[in-house]
Amino acid sequence: MNSRKTIIALLLLAGLIVFFGFDLGRYFSLAVIKDHQSSFAVLFHQRPVWVTLIFFAVYVAITALSLPGATLLTLAAGAIFGLIWGTVVVSLASTIGATLAMLAARYLLQSTIQQRFGRRLDELNRGIEKGGAFYLFTLRLIPVVPFFVLNLLMGLTRMKTWTYCWVSQVGMFAATVVYVNAGTQIAKIDSLKSILSPGLIGSFALLGLAPLVLSQALNFFKRRKVYARWNGVRPVRFDRNLIVIGAGAGGLVTAYIAAAVKAKVSLVEAHKMGGDCLNYGCVPSKALIRSAKLAHEMARGSNYGLLDSPAKFCFKTLMQRVQDVIRTIEPHDSVERYAALGVEVLRGHARIVNPWTVEIALNQGGSQTLTTRSIVIAAGARPQIPEFLATAAGRDVGYVTSDTLWDEFAKLDQVPRRLVVLGGGPVGCELAQAFARLGSQVTQVEMALRLMNREDEDVSALVQSALEADGIVVLTGHKALRCVKTGDTKTLWVARQGQEVGIEFDQLICAVGRVARLTGYGLEELGIPTERTVETNEYLQTVYPNIYAAGDVAGPYQLTHVAAHQAWYAAVNALFGDFKLFKADYSVIPWTTFVDPEIAHVGLNEQAAKEKGVAYEVTQYRLKDLDRAIADSEAHGFVKVLTVPGSDKILGATLVGSHAGDLLAEYVLAMKHGLGLNKILSTVHTYPTFSEANKYAAGEWKRAHQPVRLLEWARKYHDWKRS
Repeated sequence: MNSRKTIIALLLLAGLIVFFGFDLGRYFSLAVIKDHQSSFAVLFHQRPVWVTLIFFAVYVAITALSLPGATLLTLAAGAIFGLIWGTVVVSLASTIGATLAMLAARYLLQSTIQQRFGRRLDELNRGIEKGGAFYLFTLRLIPVVPFFVLNLLMGLTRMKTWTYCWVSQVGMFAATVVYVNAGTQIAKIDSLKSILSPGLIGSFALLGLAPLVLSQALNFFKRRKVYARWNGVRPVRFDRNLIVIGAGAGGLVTAYIAAAVKAKVSLVEAHKMGGDCLNYGCVPSKALIRSAKLAHEMARGSNYGLLDSPAKFCFKTLMQRVQDVIRTIEPHDSVERYAALGVEVLRGHARIVNPWTVEIALNQGGSQTLTTRSIVIAAGARPQIPEFLATAAGRDVGYVTSDTLWDEFAKLDQVPRRLVVLGGGPVGCELAQAFARLGSQVTQVEMALRLMNREDEDVSALVQSALEADGIVVLTGHKALRCVKTGDTKTLWVARQGQEVGIEFDQLICAVGRVARLTGYGLEELGIPTERTVETNEYLQTVYPNIYAAGDVAGPYQLTHVAAHQAWYAAVNALFGDFKLFKADYSVIPWTTFVDPEIAHVGLNEQAAKEKGVAYEVTQYRLKDLDRAIADSEAHGFVKVLTVPGSDKILGATLVGSHAGDLLAEYVLAMKHGLGLNKILSTVHTYPTFSEANKYAAGEWKRAHQPVRLLEWARKYHDWKRS
């Protein structure tokens, strides 16, 4: 706390000490006001300005210091000044005092509270920014809510001072009039309880609901305005409760939930069931990575007491295994399974004609038009293609993406000899390492200064070291410029600090990211805003409240499990939103990059904490000391946990090492349910397993927070016991 804050805190403390130390509260009683009412009235008649100013100052001081007595002063204002002038004086004084109390709390405590509980307060701050005036007005209208508590709590939020001031003025006015009016009849008052009858409190409470009713009314008229262009189009009856566009993770889960609650739902997919994850992403890439890891381990058999035996394999057979894995999992996402669950699956291209109508151009020919109460867009994403590859020259040299490489590489007789991978994100790193371990000479090109730049620098450095150890040439800080084909020679030209370098290759994988599929199914005609994704609110609603978006097309994460997570909100809100809408919760989102060693992450890492200004402590445990990791010759990597300073509350965790993605689940569970490191430490973990790393990380935190003074007393006790 700086010197200015210290001075203010001391002044406030001095005020409290004077008030309670000299028992000034005895003057703020109903009896005192009654006994001196006539004297106060005479004094006001003689010196109206001075009495008003002194009363005003005392009232401001009492409310600013959050001292008891404001209610009795309000009664006194009625007794001394009468209804009109008393209401004016109290209304202004109470507003100024409340604002000063709010500002004092903000100046002294806000930065500390925001740093300590920043992530938990994000939702509150967003709510305050959006509807804080309504919330404050509602609470000000209900006298049973202590006003001094509101002053202090609102000071910890980011509500604008002027907003707080005028809303408080208006919100407290009704109660001020009631109390001042009661003060004009103070001789008839036996106690403060007689002022507010249950009926009057109920009336205030109902009045407090007025802003909420107004808010709902405004939303109603906004919806009317949005749908105005479709007047006369809305069907009287609907063919479906819900139509889902896209059968990837988001669409499948949405349709599953709708069918489970007995809604009539149609799922439309133009291409392959299971979407990108099953057919082009998670499943095939992990199958390839497993084969590549086994080849890597065979070539380094000496690490396990065996002979080094470089793997011999047929690349076509290996790629066939990838397809076999896809086919084995396909029934989980098949038309037959979802039809059995009660979902109507339509194979074709969907187009939203109006907010309640979808036309489907069926794959087998013909079309079908369906009306529906709600629509969920789960159209997914596609690979992003740099401009230089989208040119004729780029197409001439040929390239594959994470979507097309499985079919294109399946045609090859052997693994590509010279492979360039564009992109240093998770997909690029996974594919670069897998093909390097299968024998390709891999060059990885990344425009950013480091790989996986959403991770902490130590994690990025470890990933680059692992890739380079597998023989990959990693070129960070290099921008890809153009591709040139001369005869049979293909060259990618890249630049770094103005110097151009040519890289010859046989195959090029473009893995520079994915972009949402935003065109071709009617968003443009409906006027649904899109930029990088379909624009939605916190309930996943588009500008049309009955049209939702989920998965990659909605953002903010391009992860299969997030798409499934969003699908619950989209389905429930679409089907039951008339009763209650649920805000999509992104507070605890895990992700894993399946390089070797794996990188797993949930919550804040150090980089994100610094960007958000969140205070944190770091606890780290290195796997070189873990028994199971040593036994498996996997003793590299670490567990890094961020906690609230001085607390075991987990802000985030980053795990680097074998099975990191599996080990992360314990931290996801702990963060979701508010469990700290002490709970993890007190949980029995099987020996010898990698999961013990989480317990040992908690132990490292505990050692750093030992109760030193208590342990010293324990030592003295044991010394005494031996004497």
